[in-house]
Amino acid sequence: MQKAWFNIYNVHEEYHGSELPFAEPTEFRWAKEFEENYEVIYAELKEYLKNHNLVGHFIKSMVSRENSWKTIPLRTWGIQQFKNQKHFPITYSLIQKYPEITSSSFNLLEAKSKIHPHLGDTNTIYRCHLGLDIPAGLSDCAFRVKKEIRPWQNGKWMMFIDAYNHESYNNSDRDRFIFVVDVVRNEFKNDKAKICATVMTSQFLQKRWQKYPILKKLSAETIKFLAKCLHPFTRLAIVCVNVLKVY
Repeated sequence: MQKAWFNIYNVHEEYHGSELPFAEPTEFRWAKEFEENYEVIYAELKEYLKNHNLVGHFIKSMVSRENSWKTIPLRTWGIQQFKNQKHFPITYSLIQKYPEITSSSFNLLEAKSKIHPHLGDTNTIYRCHLGLDIPAGLSDCAFRVKKEIRPWQNGKWMMFIDAYNHESYNNSDRDRFIFVVDVVRNEFKNDKAKICATVMTSQFLQKRWQKYPILKKLSAETIKFLAKCLHPFTRLAIVCVNVLKVY
């Protein structure tokens, strides 16, 4: 069994696992149903965008142009985004059918923009991209994991190990839209609550680093210690915010 890896416990260390960079949609029981409904999913996003805007990713340094990578979450590592879900009833009804989905969001990468190479939070999930509006082919709009580059396709999934070094680029003249879900790998399915709490702890600390850059100078051991101390509180917080419908 592959060992669970988390970025927050291995700060400054690149992930070197044995998994293949990409997985195939046929490996996932839910993949076909989403592909069959991709036009409906995209229609809900287009309707939402008539009166709303997506929000830029909180780590500004990850993109070539500020706020060129934008999202709207429906579920975030087990935290239900109730206010957003009401705008996407059909999409969320699909998500609800599959408990292995820990996160889901719509994702925009603007024209002439790039998401710089980076590592994901953990190897315990597959991150999955469903193409909604892909403006160009491999040379102008694509995705790299390790040394392999693949293009997105409208209505098709791209699944990959998020822990590996990866990047996205859209050199076309139009924006790129995808739907994203994170799915717990079968070998880690009994650790879903632990995985969600660990990643949310990591994101909490990353947001603090953005606000207080001096914290980036903390040693890896100090960061690991802080993460382990915060983990049980994060786990409880996820339960509480869902019960109280905070988001």
